[in-house]
Amino acid sequence: MDNKIVMYTDGGSRNNPGPAAIGVYLETLHKQFGHFIGERTNNEAEYEAVIFGLNKIKQLVGKDKVFNIEVECHLDSELVKKQLNHEYKVKEKNIQELFLKVWNMELDFKSVKFSHIPREKNKVADKLVNEALDEEEKQTRLI
Repeated sequence: MDNKIVMYTDGGSRNNPGPAAIGVYLETLHKQFGHFIGERTNNEAEYEAVIFGLNKIKQLVGKDKVFNIEVECHLDSELVKKQLNHEYKVKEKNIQELFLKVWNMELDFKSVKFSHIPREKNKVADKLVNEALDEEEKQTRLI
């Protein structure tokens, strides 16, 4: 197995805060995930997507092997990317908690790099977010 995993993540909410979902595309592993996560802000959903993705890599690769893995994480939130790369301070308490979760998770890997990409290059993860939100909306209407 290659020691580098390329991951695309996206999180979004309809209204802010509002119903939210995450999308994670593990390009290297040919896996994709989209999940409704309840009421969140856009930024919380972006962080939740990164956390979900790193956890999923650990599950798929095995906890004993992740310390050799380099993760290249692409996200379309420039704010979250800059926070995770320690370029911007994290001021909101709820985001600080999510930031610390990601920071602690990074220690399990050889390296985790975060890069900002334009939304057009994050189509798979974005689509997964919207599909999860649409499905939740549909289920809610049925109740």
